[in-house]
Amino acid sequence: MLLDPLLDTMFDKVVHLPPTRTRKVQVDKNIGVPMDDGAVLVADHYWPGDSRSTGSADDPVVLMRTPYGRASFMPLLARAFAARGAQVVMVSCRGTFGSAGEWMPMRDEAPDSLATYRWLEAQPWFGGQVVLAGYSYLGYTQWALATQIPDRIAAMVPHVTSSRLTMPFVREDALDWDLLVRWHFGLEHQEDSRAALRSALKLDEKRVQQALLTLPRETVDQDLAGHRWQFFQDCLRHSTSDPHWRPVDHSGAVATTTTPASYVAGWYDIFLQDQLRDHAATMAAGTPHRLTIGPWVHGSSAGLGAAAAETLYFALPLAKGRSPGERALVRLYIMGTGEKGSPAPGIAVRPPEPWRDFDRWPPGGYRPTRLHLTPTAGLTVPAPTEGGPDAPGPSHFRYDPADPTPSCGGPFLGAAAGPKDNRPLEKRDDVLTFTTEPLTADVEVIGEVSAEIWFASDLGSADVFVRLCDVEPSGRSTNICDGIVGIASGSDTETAVMVPVTLWPTAYRFRRGHRIRVQVSSGSHPRYALNPGTGEPRASATRMLIADQRVWHDADHPSAIVLPVADAHRATLT
Repeated sequence: MLLDPLLDTMFDKVVHLPPTRTRKVQVDKNIGVPMDDGAVLVADHYWPGDSRSTGSADDPVVLMRTPYGRASFMPLLARAFAARGAQVVMVSCRGTFGSAGEWMPMRDEAPDSLATYRWLEAQPWFGGQVVLAGYSYLGYTQWALATQIPDRIAAMVPHVTSSRLTMPFVREDALDWDLLVRWHFGLEHQEDSRAALRSALKLDEKRVQQALLTLPRETVDQDLAGHRWQFFQDCLRHSTSDPHWRPVDHSGAVATTTTPASYVAGWYDIFLQDQLRDHAATMAAGTPHRLTIGPWVHGSSAGLGAAAAETLYFALPLAKGRSPGERALVRLYIMGTGEKGSPAPGIAVRPPEPWRDFDRWPPGGYRPTRLHLTPTAGLTVPAPTEGGPDAPGPSHFRYDPADPTPSCGGPFLGAAAGPKDNRPLEKRDDVLTFTTEPLTADVEVIGEVSAEIWFASDLGSADVFVRLCDVEPSGRSTNICDGIVGIASGSDTETAVMVPVTLWPTAYRFRRGHRIRVQVSSGSHPRYALNPGTGEPRASATRMLIADQRVWHDADHPSAIVLPVADAHRATLT
């Protein structure tokens, strides 16, 4: 295409890629790749134009297996890698974009990835060195292959992904509802040439919003598509711990995988917790690794650029028998500093602010610090001292699943994701807020965040949603991280129970004059499936009950959020 050189040049500048070996890139499209059962998948092969007509065995292969097609931005990545001395093979997953067979997420990726590798071995232009790359589902396909033949993969770059993909989103106590519905709806229409235009014009948004409120949930696929989505039904009926997922869960093998890995994640990404889980297994095993976390949402162009840079700076040198350029093991973007600099700084030994380097995750020098909820909607380090019969009563709110507490930013797909102004949310009667006094100095928080909420509901089934926010002097309240836990208290609805809530990790600096705020509510719709309060199975529930919820904050029930605060800043809070 005539626009390719211009697009390539723009991409190079935005992503800060190393110099090209050649600007000429050749491609052979729609190659058949046979699978073990006879199905033939479709692939495109890119290679540097200064190599021979079919590619050179001296150039490593970057393998990307995708269910989303081989067009859009994928050729941009492929040309960027090929221009710098790599061959690129992009394969459409089974049942998508011309590849034969039936599309069923996760099910066939392990055998199909292994068959694809055996096909590579038979090609005259293959020299034995493979790099795995790609984001989201493409990252899952990386794990599907790397955990089978780790010694034959030179390096991998898992980007905003998980070795068990869907499993973290189908917890028994919390279902990532918006993600589940929108992902399936998008897959349903992704090969329709009109789908992109309909999406841009939001012509289907009203239907999707109605579907997200539909009970029973098991009918949503019929409502939106007129037929069943089998994987959607599986997600409704099989929670994370269900043996149903065992054949497609590669997380147990991550710790035994010796393939060097460079993880690229985002603070507002849907996979952050699970990606750090995989990273921890890699780190514990002593496998060579890197970790980069930026202020990105899922699918962020800056995040895609960072992953492309890591493929070139980390993975390709390893595939060519060289050491990657010197860089710290962990590189984090510190949010809240007011500094600009969201693109990852490539191979820079000393990154510019607000990027910071560390030798591990979570970094040292940040100690868990409890901020306690108070009866007067405050947030303080000193624990409450009044208990027993003289203790102040709990804070109350009513949760109505027919008018569920709405989502406002956070780890979403699409435009709803990321940091948002939470003031409209905090005006609702079903959201409690607890806030510090204005800070007299900066407070930096980096690491794992959690909460301990003493809670009771008059129903046997309820959710506890906790969110950390930064409140500016103007009053704007911006979400930083959050988490949800579903509880089943049975018949005892009067006794407060301590509910531990794991929030998303973060790296954030609360600036002088700002305030730290904690929200407590019972939902975040449509990000999480609303809790109808009946305890019925989430696929077939049809009834909804209004719940009266209570949050305690006395000496006997010291509700708190636990923040990893820099040692130098702890005195500011006390």
